[in-house]
Amino acid sequence: MQYTPKHFLFEVDGGVATLTLNRPERKNPLTFESYAELRDLFRALAYDNEIKAVVLTGAGENFCSGGDVHDIIGPLTKLDMPGLLAFTRMTGDLVKAMRACPQPLIAAVDGVCAGAGAILALASDIRIGTARSKTAFLFTRVGLAGADMGACSLLPRVIGQGRAAELLYTGRSMSGAEAERWGFFNSVQEPEALLDAARDYAQALASGPTFAHGMTKKMLQQEWNMGVDEAIEAEAQAQAICMATQDFHRAYHAFVAKQKPQFEGN
Repeated sequence: MQYTPKHFLFEVDGGVATLTLNRPERKNPLTFESYAELRDLFRALAYDNEIKAVVLTGAGENFCSGGDVHDIIGPLTKLDMPGLLAFTRMTGDLVKAMRACPQPLIAAVDGVCAGAGAILALASDIRIGTARSKTAFLFTRVGLAGADMGACSLLPRVIGQGRAAELLYTGRSMSGAEAERWGFFNSVQEPEALLDAARDYAQALASGPTFAHGMTKKMLQQEWNMGVDEAIEAEAQAQAICMATQDFHRAYHAFVAKQKPQFEGN
């Protein structure tokens, strides 16, 4: 993928892209421009066959402090309703793009993970944190609803309705240990090992049956709005499609030969 980022760092190695929010002096806040650039990048990933998994992280010792107080919050107080709605729809489109891109997204979360930063982690498929991380959906702290960028839909599905309600009403910080216990983090690593752990996880996925991973992600998203009967039928169709791939045949022949399959994503 030929891509030159403007507002963050982006590198690709062995089919794994690492996207690093890169304003460490301000704990990596988002701006109008970086929101839009992230949205456009995740949309473009849907058409990229070389990148198989993505690691999302922050520079320094923090993940993301959310919307920049000076670059976003201040200007928002001066916008009219159509302008405000254009902004909130744009930020929501970023989450839609993250959920729609077929590559698994692994968030490597250290330090502050707040507001829109917490949503970026939430919208990822896998989250790996540290004990010192502090995740806060702090929208109510600034007089806004906890319903932001899909939080009221996504968070209850990850940690449960009651726990999600507590975090969204209070805006309090969730420690790394609590986040792991509640299922928000898949694992907790030492800070110095965090990025390597996330990249290793992403590399393992990138070397797997990536077409099937994309199908799995699509079904995880799509089945939220289905009844059980519809979901079973949708999975029957999805699995039949995967059974027609060469990776499925490679796995069978490797099993017969008592070898490890070498997947190619087709």
